Amino acid sequence: MKSNQPIGVGIIGLGAIGRRVLEAFKQHPMTQVRAVCDVSPELAHETATTIDGCNDYTGYHALLADGGVELVYIAVPPAYHREIALAAFSRQKHVFCEKPLANSIEEAHDMLTAAQSAGVVHAINFPLPYQGQLDEFTRLVEAGFLGELRRVEMIMHFPQWPRHWQQNNWVGGREQGGYIREVAPHLVQAILQLFGPITKVHSDVEYPAEPTRCETSVIATMRLESGVPVLVNGLSDMAAMEKVAVTAYGTSGTISLENWSILKTAPAGQPLTACEVTSRPAALTLIDQLVTALHGQQPAKLVDFHMGYDIQRIIEALRGGSTSRTSNQP
Repeated sequence: MKSNQPIGVGIIGLGAIGRRVLEAFKQHPMTQVRAVCDVSPELAHETATTIDGCNDYTGYHALLADGGVELVYIAVPPAYHREIALAAFSRQKHVFCEKPLANSIEEAHDMLTAAQSAGVVHAINFPLPYQGQLDEFTRLVEAGFLGELRRVEMIMHFPQWPRHWQQNNWVGGREQGGYIREVAPHLVQAILQLFGPITKVHSDVEYPAEPTRCETSVIATMRLESGVPVLVNGLSDMAAMEKVAVTAYGTSGTISLENWSILKTAPAGQPLTACEVTSRPAALTLIDQLVTALHGQQPAKLVDFHMGYDIQRIIEALRGGSTSRTSNQP
């Protein structure tokens, strides 16, 4: 494709995240939203009328047949990622997919294999790598701020799950939802980027007695390839403030990324204090990298389906666990 022409984008799924990323595509000077698709014809049509030259569809096959679409953004629940991605690859469309990559290890493997065979760009929507906070976290690690790394911790605490802005018919369900699928992939990706491969997942998961509801607790241990332990502490439906964090503890210092955008550091013996970090909006920076890749300019910084497959294996191990139990709570 010509490097001076905007890339035609088709968006499948107009939920909260799909609409948020759609706005970023609309703002970027090198992308043009040319088609949207949703099971709600009213929502698809209403959205399309706000964008010049945008077609609306209620079936993804029709969107994939649209000649103006070069890049497909898949923003539907995880159980539908595989079938849409494979159909897109069969038409030689580039694919940008929501996380997690799929709804199982097998589906993720199929998607990775199809992406490799198609020879197109494939990427997953992980905003953290494009935030200044994770860049600064990386810089501090590489500069030796931690000293010897002793432990990494993932925290996922939710007084309510699904969160108030995320009430729908699947994100709280066991088949596709839960915070291990929705939140843990972001934190796992950050740990892989910062510290390398994760091995030896041992997970203790608590599920409610209602068989359709997702997990309410997870306590897990993992190991980095270096042998350093990673602790996973997840809990919902409790009286506490929401907290999502990745914290690295070393012999000389501690670094913590909390609630997505607050970076804190502490030298040995000192309390954690917030760092001032500024950066361009992550979604626009991510789209910069997509444009770079689609124009054949290398290297592009993308979380591709290779890493997505690695993340899928880890989160499925966390979900199933070597140990699981059922709560008697309703």
